[in-house]
Amino acid sequence: MPEKPLDHLPPLPLLGAFEAAARHLSFTQAAQERFVTQSAISRQIRALEDALGVPLFERRHRALALTEDGQRLYAACAAALNTLRVAVRAVREPHQRQVLALTTTPGFASLWLIPRLTAFTRAHPGIDVRLDAGLGNRNLASEGFDLAIRYSPVGAGQGEPLFAESMLPVCSPRLVSELGVPLSEPADLARHTLLHLAMDDDSSGMPAEWEPWLNAWGLADLRPAARLSFSSYAEAIAAAVAGQGVALGRRPLVDALLASGQLVMPFDADVASARAYRLIIDPAARARPAVKAFAQWLQAECRAQPARPA
Repeated sequence: MPEKPLDHLPPLPLLGAFEAAARHLSFTQAAQERFVTQSAISRQIRALEDALGVPLFERRHRALALTEDGQRLYAACAAALNTLRVAVRAVREPHQRQVLALTTTPGFASLWLIPRLTAFTRAHPGIDVRLDAGLGNRNLASEGFDLAIRYSPVGAGQGEPLFAESMLPVCSPRLVSELGVPLSEPADLARHTLLHLAMDDDSSGMPAEWEPWLNAWGLADLRPAARLSFSSYAEAIAAAVAGQGVALGRRPLVDALLASGQLVMPFDADVASARAYRLIIDPAARARPAVKAFAQWLQAECRAQPARPA
């Protein structure tokens, strides 16, 4: 039986299974993505390695790593699949509605973007938006996203700057009136419940989320009367609106709630944040009309930020 030429491709399903396993560095997650069992993925990877005659993964204790050959093959597979996705989208788009895939943080999505999305969809009725809100940085090309709005350190992130951020305490206007506990200066926070994110848990009594603001006001030793932690920033702000304590407001995310009177600033004490929001566009999607339209709309919305409530 004649030997197969060196450039003979292995079965494409094996390459698809390999790409998923290499991207996740997990047979289990690859199996979930491809709707097969973990053992099926493992057999497909073994079959691909046998067909190529080289190992593609280093199978460590409870972990996977790509070999040098595996890294080379993964780069080629990821690029080829992305090229196919772009081509398939180009074929489909003239015949059906355009779908725009966007990923961002939960806080930005719920507090700033979602309240404005109606204006975009009304102005662009042929574009459907698929919004992913999560704290992880998605790989735009391999996971099928066109754009990302990222929350990154000032001056260090990729993409185009959208707007900077400042922080200050915010609470329900009912908080002081109903409790009768003073809240007229920063030191009064020691009498109140501070709301913060669970990931910032710190046994010292100062939530890490609050630390930069408290340090800026010379209150590094402040200990709140109580603390409530939440899994997302939007939940902490919802608790503040409900009068459960004082949250660290991120402006402009909370500006609409300040303008409506659902939240108030008990004292004027803005501190510039070390992070900002940036727009990243997948290079392969940049020329799509839907992506151009959304990027232009988003930039216009950022430029048109209303004056901050006094």
